[in-house]
Amino acid sequence: MITLVHHHAERPSFYRVDVGYNLFGEYSVVREWGGNGQNGVHRIAWFSNLRDAAIVADRWHVRACAKGYQLTDRVVAG
Repeated sequence: MITLVHHHAERPSFYRVDVGYNLFGEYSVVREWGGNGQNGVHRIAWFSNLRDAAIVADRWHVRACAKGYQLTDRVVAG
């Protein structure tokens, strides 16, 4: 799981990207974003192989960093 935080003075926010595997042999990329302390928005995309899922997760990570989000090791409650 990659958790990114945007330390905007007026409204701090978070962005999470997670790659998972389900019981049907599919991989998923789960994205969640929103304001700290609020319910986040979830989006899930399914893939047949890990390589494609990892490429897409990395793209979302790069896009979030380009918008000012920074990688963090702390848990951010959504």
